[in-house]
Amino acid sequence: MMNTAKGSKVLVIDDEAVIREGLRQTLVAEGYLVTVAEDGKIGLEKLQKDSFQLVITDLKMPVMTGIEVLKTIQILQPEVPVIIMTGYATVDSAVDAMKNGAFDYLTKPFLPDEILEKVQAAAKQRALSLAAQPLELETPSCGSFVGGSKQMQKVYQRILHVAPTNSTVLITGESGTGKELAARAIHQHSQRQDQSFVAIDCNSLPETLLESELFGHVKGSFTGASQTKPGLFTLASGGTLFLDEISNLSMTTQAKLLRVLQQREVTPIGGTRATPIDIRLIAATNRSLEELVDEGTFREDLYFRLNIIPVDLPPLRERQGDIALLTGFFMKKFAEEVGKEIRGITPEARVALDNHSFPGNVRELENIIERAVVLAPGDLITRTDLELPSGSDEEQADGQPEIPTNSEELKKTKQLVREKAVEPVEKAFVYAALERNNWNVTKAAEETGMLRPNFQAMLKKYGLSVKKLTTNE
Repeated sequence: MMNTAKGSKVLVIDDEAVIREGLRQTLVAEGYLVTVAEDGKIGLEKLQKDSFQLVITDLKMPVMTGIEVLKTIQILQPEVPVIIMTGYATVDSAVDAMKNGAFDYLTKPFLPDEILEKVQAAAKQRALSLAAQPLELETPSCGSFVGGSKQMQKVYQRILHVAPTNSTVLITGESGTGKELAARAIHQHSQRQDQSFVAIDCNSLPETLLESELFGHVKGSFTGASQTKPGLFTLASGGTLFLDEISNLSMTTQAKLLRVLQQREVTPIGGTRATPIDIRLIAATNRSLEELVDEGTFREDLYFRLNIIPVDLPPLRERQGDIALLTGFFMKKFAEEVGKEIRGITPEARVALDNHSFPGNVRELENIIERAVVLAPGDLITRTDLELPSGSDEEQADGQPEIPTNSEELKKTKQLVREKAVEPVEKAFVYAALERNNWNVTKAAEETGMLRPNFQAMLKKYGLSVKKLTTNE
């Protein structure tokens, strides 16, 4: 049977701390990764910063109600199932929640097995839904970029806004985020799109050879210069020149580059005649040029020349929802290249990718999917096929240790954990019902839909006395 629980991330939103903690303990005991939030606003902020397979939210809360949270999730991430819980057992609230797209409805107090049954059902439905998605996903893109996240939409807007101009662009971002793709996208949407796009990695050549490649040289200007050679500035004239990892330029080369940008002309090494150039310059770096300026290893005047239009690329871990899009894109791409039929990816593999931190960003994901497509024995990519680093998707939220599940003794321990976890939830529920009904046991029992003897039994179970409670008040 497919294990939809292990590794799944659950967001619990409730304004009562005892209920949040009780649910957290119950779900963690079953192997879920749990994040909690004390109100709807904070919960939605967490939802947009991380990927969750399920949201459990209270109905009656300050700041935002559970219905408001539900409606917002339906807009932001409609694929995430939502379970609504409440102590107000009315048919109207249940119908309202289900009409607005709630997966299920839970009335407090609830037993651990009740919430676990609904959580497992929601996780299974989402996993089956994802597994049924076709490989040919719609991939919002700009140039060769793929991604529909808010962060990437901002990047697309910046690219499309600056592309028609001749302004110099500085692209920043971690290694593997696609800085050259961004440069090519700018070129493809510019008025220079029919001219050359020339790229060079400033970290790939020693200083003397790099200067020769950039500015060109005349015959006999240095040992080995057997003939005159035009530089990349000349070759790119009329088009776009992309200087990748520009932070690695020496101070000498920086000075020469600054002069070229100021004068819009280039003089080859060993030459005396300057040649006018017409280029669009795009530079990129994975380091902070501001910090390098402060350290004295990068010219401040050159930095200002380069940083006219900044474009910052977000790391993959901050691109909410883009991992699935990119995975589908790369699976289709590499399946076609190697001539294999790949239908999709298993739910467990999706969860593993969602939980991976991707220090190598998009380039790392691309490499992982290429390897998986080539090595996969079947037509579905599995968790094993991904060959992720050991433990990359095993870490528990909030530093919670993973709980093994292979012994009867452990099962008993887990059951005790569940029972202990639900106690504060039940106790808080009973107390709140009494408080709402002015400590009238009969009215409190009626409101919660419980028989009076059962309600009194719960009072006795937790050592609650209406007389003592009202005295304390």
